[in-house]
Amino acid sequence: MSWAWVEVKPNENDLMHPGHLACQGCGATIAARLALKVFGKNAVFVIPASCWSVIDGAWPQHALQIPVFHTAFETAAIAATGIRAALDMKGRHDVHVVAWAGDGGTFDIGLQALSGAAERNENIIYITYDNEAYMNTGIQRSSSTPLGAWTTTTPDERPEDRPKKNMMEILAAHRVPYAATASIAYPDDFIRKLKKATQIKGFRFIHVFSPCPPGWKMASNLSVRVARMAVETKVFPLYEIEDGEVYTITHWPRGLPVEEYFKLQGRFKPVLKDPERLAYVQRYIETQWERLVRLHEASHGYLPEEARATIRSAI
Repeated sequence: MSWAWVEVKPNENDLMHPGHLACQGCGATIAARLALKVFGKNAVFVIPASCWSVIDGAWPQHALQIPVFHTAFETAAIAATGIRAALDMKGRHDVHVVAWAGDGGTFDIGLQALSGAAERNENIIYITYDNEAYMNTGIQRSSSTPLGAWTTTTPDERPEDRPKKNMMEILAAHRVPYAATASIAYPDDFIRKLKKATQIKGFRFIHVFSPCPPGWKMASNLSVRVARMAVETKVFPLYEIEDGEVYTITHWPRGLPVEEYFKLQGRFKPVLKDPERLAYVQRYIETQWERLVRLHEASHGYLPEEARATIRSAI
């Protein structure tokens, strides 16, 4: 067998350098790669303390071919607001200013700055890549951690504990122009929502589901499959909210049992061993899904046939 060096040239639309520092199968890097294809080089990323602080690489080099501003854990939204104001003063209204934050820096530590920017309707795009715990610091629970999930600070999480915080409802209450959920397993849906966000002025929020193989105790080649199962089991629905009022479900799931999603990950072993706990979580998911379907129906005045099937399965 002979070996030869082969030069690999990235696609011209690929603005992520080879050799970033993410774990294998990291959903957050897939999400960033897709987002950059939409934003192009005419963008600035604001990254607070998070996995992406490490993924981007050590100074003076970094993994993205656009300007990146690293900031403190709680300041992604306000730092992006300041950069937006500075660019506007220079007449650079065409540059996309993107806050790129994890769930810890969004759901918890950065919530105050996020709320302020949303309330003022700052002209920024805020994207949270959600891996459902503080993964960079040791897999501690965040308020984005779902019912039944193991973390190092919740080794035997009980389903009667607090459920995952609903950030979409929080943003809807701020009446921002646009908020949407997305998943790395549905890139067309994600890219469409990103393009839509770039055409809207004001505060825009994208919540993208980003599996973490080490934290979720799963093989690195399962990231996309697990992300897809989260949608198809109604754990993470894909939808958008316009002006805090109009709800639109953008993908109607198959309605698979949540067990099919849980069994792909080691973090749900405790709940899988307890049928009563598993049933509790399943009922909670169905209740939340039915509520979302009713909001879609109220917004549009009708339900497609595939939606009616999901309601029947929920009942």
